[in-house]
Amino acid sequence: MRNTWSCPVQKAFYDTKMIGIINYGAGNIFSLTAALNRLNIPYGMVNKVDELAGYDRIIIPGVGHAGAAMRKLAASGLAASIGQLTKPVLGICVGMQLLTAYSEEGDSPLLDIISLNTLHFDKRIAEKVPHMGWNKVFHENGCPIFDNIKKDAYFYFVHSYFIEYNATFTAASAQYGLKFSAAIQDRNFYGVQFHPEKSGEAGEQLLLNFSNLY
Repeated sequence: MRNTWSCPVQKAFYDTKMIGIINYGAGNIFSLTAALNRLNIPYGMVNKVDELAGYDRIIIPGVGHAGAAMRKLAASGLAASIGQLTKPVLGICVGMQLLTAYSEEGDSPLLDIISLNTLHFDKRIAEKVPHMGWNKVFHENGCPIFDNIKKDAYFYFVHSYFIEYNATFTAASAQYGLKFSAAIQDRNFYGVQFHPEKSGEAGEQLLLNFSNLY
């Protein structure tokens, strides 16, 4: 289900700061770049550590297995540098999970930037796993990536693992058999479990909000 809007998402102008997309072989980059193109948000690919400095914001995409994604990120040489960044960083789906301390998927230690765990829905809920489709997201605490987005907007999810709800770090929550973190924030680090690039106007507004963070 898509969310209805009273006004269209405004596209970015070309003076928007550049977004660097971490290119480590574990992200669905095409759909993300297509969304950024629709919004006129300039971007480039980050393949090695010294390229991080060339961008004002960083996105970590990710699909698939969190443990495998972490191994690919470590192999790229970028893992050790991401936690030291002071510019805005956004993890999407598995990219969000990488920001946490640990995942049950592959019994994997992750970047440990935000002190939360990534857990499996299996045996914790009665609903079908994976959680797939549109779901309401309730943002809280005034997280700036949700500016101009309804508090119960719909976003598109595809995931079998979730990040535990935590009143300190949860920026938005969703319900699927239990309450979980649909978005998290700590300092300049943001993560969303849903796919904003596949979430219609609400998702585009979130990407636009991220592109305007300082």
